[in-house]
Amino acid sequence: MTTHTISLCVLQEDIMAEDAHRSSAAEIPVTTNGEVDQHLEEVCQRVRPCPLHLSRPTTAPVTSLCSTCHVPLQHLSSPHTAPVMSSYSTCQMKGALVLSDELKSPALEKLELVRKWSINTYKCTRQILSEKLGKGSKTVDLELEAQIEVLRDNKRKYQHVTRLAQTLAAQLTHIMQTQKQLGDAFADLSLKSPELHEEFGYNAETQKLLSKNGETLLAAINFFISSVNTLVDKTIEDTMINIKQYETARVEYDAYRTDLEELNLGPRDANTVPRIEVSQQQFQIHREKYEKMRNDVSIKLKFLEENKVKVLHNQLILFHNAIAAYYAGNQQQLEQTLKQFHIKLKMPGADGPSWLEETH
Repeated sequence: MTTHTISLCVLQEDIMAEDAHRSSAAEIPVTTNGEVDQHLEEVCQRVRPCPLHLSRPTTAPVTSLCSTCHVPLQHLSSPHTAPVMSSYSTCQMKGALVLSDELKSPALEKLELVRKWSINTYKCTRQILSEKLGKGSKTVDLELEAQIEVLRDNKRKYQHVTRLAQTLAAQLTHIMQTQKQLGDAFADLSLKSPELHEEFGYNAETQKLLSKNGETLLAAINFFISSVNTLVDKTIEDTMINIKQYETARVEYDAYRTDLEELNLGPRDANTVPRIEVSQQQFQIHREKYEKMRNDVSIKLKFLEENKVKVLHNQLILFHNAIAAYYAGNQQQLEQTLKQFHIKLKMPGADGPSWLEETH
């Protein structure tokens, strides 16, 4: 038996002995919760490249395969010992996973994030289903829930009012167009019928005046619609976003509260006591979050109510005065209403400056 063959046999025996020693340590145990065992760090530290015991330095090339990881062993000489050891340390050993030091930390961090998200999602989903089925308890702030329900109902009613006002504005636009066309027809007949010149002329002026007043009323209605839409779509909607966040915090709080109650009802031993302590910490975190969101929503509802009363008070006065002045035929009062609320009447064809004004 040659020196190279003896060296290769000794190498294979050492590798097999080290493989038997590490076969159990190289496996990463995972608990039933999806958590990585606490001894993972010790396991990873115990996995190290096996040393190569050569009988003596050799320079002759030897080509073979590692019996456990099928890595080619080429040029087994002392200058090339480190590359062979590095290749062997990264291989899989009998199907067990071996994490290198560079990949261990990012992998564990991602695994921890996924684990926390999965646990939180599972607990919240279970809480929601138990509430819907009537099996789970729910934390309810009666005063705050009543205010939230009133806000939701008011939001639906305000949206209905704006839709009706938009319908009224569209119908008024058609009436104005018809009145304007009718006034032009009366004016034309007044010129072509000398015997009825005055009668056609009166009707032409009346229809044109009604059309002009309609434009003033339409400006007031559009201003009313815009203000209410701003209140509903921006101010109230911003509060509704906070309410959704509050409801999410409430579900999480109840989920972790239920989990802690179940653990407290069970036996206390060396395995359950650490879990109860962790559950108590999580419960306290979500309780503080829930109370903070509840206070934020209460304050926001208070400010929203004050702002809503102020905005709707002005808009309802505008709407009433404009409608009353229009149907009473009081053009002066109608124009005064627009000035009171700083509404500029948009004249036909005045969408933008002319090309001559733009040049200057």
